[in-house]
Amino acid sequence: MKTLRNALIATVALAAPLPALADITLYSGRGEALVAPIIAAFTAETGINVDVRYAGTAELAILLQEEGDASPADLFWAQDAAALGAVAGSFAALPEELVGAVPAAYRDAENRWVATSGRGRVLAYSTERVTAEELPATMAELTAPEWDGRVALAPTNGSFVAHVAAMRVTLGDEATAEWLEGFKANNPVIVRNNTAILQAIADGEADIGVVNNYYLPRQLARDAEFPVNQQLFATQGDIGNLLLVAGIGVLGTSDQTDEAQAFVSFLLSPAAQQYFTGEVAEFPVVPGIIVSRQDINIDDVIAAAPAVDLNTIGDLEGTLEMLREAGLI
Repeated sequence: MKTLRNALIATVALAAPLPALADITLYSGRGEALVAPIIAAFTAETGINVDVRYAGTAELAILLQEEGDASPADLFWAQDAAALGAVAGSFAALPEELVGAVPAAYRDAENRWVATSGRGRVLAYSTERVTAEELPATMAELTAPEWDGRVALAPTNGSFVAHVAAMRVTLGDEATAEWLEGFKANNPVIVRNNTAILQAIADGEADIGVVNNYYLPRQLARDAEFPVNQQLFATQGDIGNLLLVAGIGVLGTSDQTDEAQAFVSFLLSPAAQQYFTGEVAEFPVVPGIIVSRQDINIDDVIAAAPAVDLNTIGDLEGTLEMLREAGLI
């Protein structure tokens, strides 16, 4: 994986930089360890410096709402569509020629944001204490008595918040609230993020947990004996098999629109899409990208995923309030 990262940066560094352009400010809900190399590659290719503010996706979405027109941000790169939808009204529409290669399902209906990579929600489990046959077949079954105290959960993680937002759209608020209350009553093991879910399972603090598909392959690349496996929920179309995206939008208040759009264009380029696929183990959102062999591939996820319009899951505050009422945050 380091070879791919180094090759990407080396390749773009050889390209002739554009004339001097203004710096841009990026609010990134994507972790620094994941995206710093691709940001460095963009600067090497274009000469445009990127001032990055890293924080949680939901936290940054709320900050953008509070800052309004006074926000210094030129771009918001979120790890989920719920946060993008929450601030979509602050984005300027992206040109069709810039985002047209991305399928319509992976961008805002008005092109106010566009996906940069895809990921599937999957069920991680201990290879020492659980067999694949014992796993719940649906996400609803996580509230069953046999999983009391055995499920690791990162309730403030952006992907989980987006997952709950999708549940609201698919199942309705009443059913979602009931599930959240049942989940809370089942004594989940609360942790900070997806990585911590996997570690809690490996350490014996929990037996299962729902995570994004790309965390375990990265862990196994470091430690082939890591005692965790993952799979999709067995029931096709179950909300547990949600297909999510990370995505980006350009703020309508930006004074560096050209430079900001150049950053979006770079993230959709073959080099960047190959980075997301090979280095991060996510799924590409533009055609023609060679996908490295993964334990769960994009075709599997698409086949198992429920039909959820990502444009409909933008009620971030309402979803956070539901999580508060359930006592999960």
